[in-house]
Amino acid sequence: MERIRRNIVAGLLASLPLLLTAWVVRLVFDFLVAAGRPVVVGIANGLATRQPDISRLLLQDWFQSLLAAVVTLFALYLLGALTTAVVGRRLWHLFDRLMARIPFVESVYGAVRKLITSFQTAPAGQQRVVLIEFPHADMKTVGFVTKLFTDSTTGSEIAAVYVPTAPNPTSGYMELVPSERLVWLDWNANEAMQFILSGGTAAPEHLTFHKPRPPSIADRDGA
Repeated sequence: MERIRRNIVAGLLASLPLLLTAWVVRLVFDFLVAAGRPVVVGIANGLATRQPDISRLLLQDWFQSLLAAVVTLFALYLLGALTTAVVGRRLWHLFDRLMARIPFVESVYGAVRKLITSFQTAPAGQQRVVLIEFPHADMKTVGFVTKLFTDSTTGSEIAAVYVPTAPNPTSGYMELVPSERLVWLDWNANEAMQFILSGGTAAPEHLTFHKPRPPSIADRDGA
């Protein structure tokens, strides 16, 4: 029984990377299918009288899902090409202004838009990836600085830090941390996300766990 248990656990650990990869791929594929399915169904309904054979093919679940994913990928490609062009950036800016005028939608869309934008630019010229003391002072976790504030009482700098959970970074915690308590890492956002998604196995060989201690008076005198 001990050998059976050990082999089952070993098999589970060996298959875990494949299972997690399949789960992520399935999650992305389901999103692509759900986004493109209305277009495929509309095309199938439009061809029902003129091309019934093609319409029936489009309504088959496997073909419909595959074509819906392709349609969504093509739409994302066109959107990316449009937003990188000069005219496309202007149109996208007008779209942002339109979304800002819609009640309730503006609060959700604006918040997500600001979060995505914050990950694309580093605050005050610093790296965005940090370590914070969480859940207590003897432990640290990786976070992303999203905004810097000034304490109206003390004048000290406060950082808003998003702490994603592993291996699903779409959920996490929002922490307000004094900037002097942060440990700034020289990781980029991609390295930090790989670290989180892999449960810490994919990461640079070295990290700064403790804040560098300022030199003492004796050290300065000796220098």
